[in-house]
Amino acid sequence: MKYIPTIGVECHVQLATKTKLFSEIDNDARGKEPNSCVSPVDYALPGMLPRLNGEAIKFAIRAGRAMNCKINNYSRFDRKHYFYPDSPKGYQITQFYHPIIGEGYVELPSGTKVRVEHAHLEGDAGKLTHFDTYSLVDLNRVDTPLIEIVSMPDIHSAADARDYCKELWRLMTFAGVSYGDLYNGNMRFDVNVSIAPEGSDELGTRTETKNLNSFRSIERAVEYEIKRQTKLLEAGEKVVQETRGWNDATGETTGQRSKEEAKDYRYMPEPDLPPINLTDEFIAEESAKLPLMPADYRAKFNGHLPNDTLEILLDYPQLIAKLAEVDEFAIKKVANWFTSVLLAEENTSLLNDALPSENQLEELVTMTDKNELSSTGAKEVFIKFFDPEMHFKATREIAKELGVIQENDLGALEAIVDAVLAKPETQKAQEDYRNGEQKVIGFLVGQVMKESHGKANPSAVQEILKKKLA
Repeated sequence: MKYIPTIGVECHVQLATKTKLFSEIDNDARGKEPNSCVSPVDYALPGMLPRLNGEAIKFAIRAGRAMNCKINNYSRFDRKHYFYPDSPKGYQITQFYHPIIGEGYVELPSGTKVRVEHAHLEGDAGKLTHFDTYSLVDLNRVDTPLIEIVSMPDIHSAADARDYCKELWRLMTFAGVSYGDLYNGNMRFDVNVSIAPEGSDELGTRTETKNLNSFRSIERAVEYEIKRQTKLLEAGEKVVQETRGWNDATGETTGQRSKEEAKDYRYMPEPDLPPINLTDEFIAEESAKLPLMPADYRAKFNGHLPNDTLEILLDYPQLIAKLAEVDEFAIKKVANWFTSVLLAEENTSLLNDALPSENQLEELVTMTDKNELSSTGAKEVFIKFFDPEMHFKATREIAKELGVIQENDLGALEAIVDAVLAKPETQKAQEDYRNGEQKVIGFLVGQVMKESHGKANPSAVQEILKKKLA
């Protein structure tokens, strides 16, 4: 029997506001000591009241519009009651009944559209680190502003689940609402997977694999769950609805706790925060702050770049934005330098440096078009752009310092060729060429390049040689 998988994703996005959702404490705890970015509000000390961060509202609007979602004029916060050691309040301030972001959709590179049911704003919990006989709690993450994006069950393959999550990451980072640092948990994905016989009108029993933080892990976890559930059903067993964890080392999901459908969180309106009322004008003003998004770049570069190259560049918002500044006729050359040179494994650290200026890139293209630089020389100059001392230097000046400008003066090249042809060690090659052995021209070109210390234009040299040996 053939089974069809159905996949839904819940994505938690940490918003990159300067301060937390309900207090004025630093919101970026990356690399900081545990429990060092915490206020009395985060500790939930008696009498401490939340104060809503208005910037988080603006970021939520931009995030929603990046996903083609409706922004609700009216939204409010609710209390979600549950006890957990990393949640001092004993409840989470979230949006249950009236979320700020309504329905929308995310379009994948393939053109497939995945509907977004809604996205709500909430404060994050802390973080527990477990050891053999004890656990430690870090409250730095408490009340970091989150939006939780809930998809509709529109995904039917592991590859589309990966692409949906990656496109969400792109949308949030391009919109500038999240750092998008997966390693530090800026975005976390919970993936629901179920399978049902082909043609069935009902979905199968689902499992939820929580806290996935890489696109490869998402794809592997979904693939594993589909195979595991299929094996159970084919053996006449049942799939248990439960929360599962992912082990990246073993490539397997493991059961953590059963999950019943009824959730008794005892939601109630948050009494310490008033409802949020947004005007259409305010929503429009914040929506207009969105920069070019991945779909805009796909349209802009359609026909100019291969899709696989473009999809690589879309993983680097700064790079693709820089590429958009370049003349359309130069796009392919600049894109090639970015992908083949800068994104090579040994050069990825350069992404942390300032990018080349528009003038530097355009002059580099012009010099290569005029054969003033070989492809190798152009790459040397391109990498040198990332040297802090070279950020404000002209391309030609950098090329001169590197000694990679090619000699194109035909008179000067002819003199070098004559000198090479006069050498005793080239006589046999000349004779072989005149006897029909075309390949030896490469040897002679190499001799001229050596004589010119690598500065001669190889194409021009070859033409001169052919005329003189005719």
